[in-house]
Amino acid sequence: MNKFIISIAVLLFSCYFVNPIGSAEAAKGKKHSVSVRKGQLKSHRHHAKIHQHHHDSKHGTASWYGPKFHGRKTANGETYDMYAMTAAHNSLPLSSYAEVTNLKNQRTVIVRINDRGPFYGNRVIDLSYAAAKKLGIFSQGTGDIKITPLAVN
Repeated sequence: MNKFIISIAVLLFSCYFVNPIGSAEAAKGKKHSVSVRKGQLKSHRHHAKIHQHHHDSKHGTASWYGPKFHGRKTANGETYDMYAMTAAHNSLPLSSYAEVTNLKNQRTVIVRINDRGPFYGNRVIDLSYAAAKKLGIFSQGTGDIKITPLAVN
């Protein structure tokens, strides 16, 4: 009888310490998180399908921001890089993507929303220097654009 009690105690003891965190998370119904190294995430990004939501597109005026903010923190915590294809928007989710089209010349870019703004006038988006340059609104400072939010699956 003593051997039986000892063997059950050893079995329970070993089961708990094999994976105590996993057992606790399973008991709470939590899912395990998966960490992905930076290089792996980047290699999978080009396989993502991007869908446009045309019913959500918005027209308005875009401006750009550059040297004065270069190197400062953005709303999502990263450092602003005026040479990256990014933008500031007041309501699109941070780290989401949007297609921006210059209505004057039909040039289009895809930007990642990493900041909040614009905070001047009736502008709908603040583009990075690089995005404004590619769209052809850099020299004028502003331009009439269409923003189409993108969903990455």
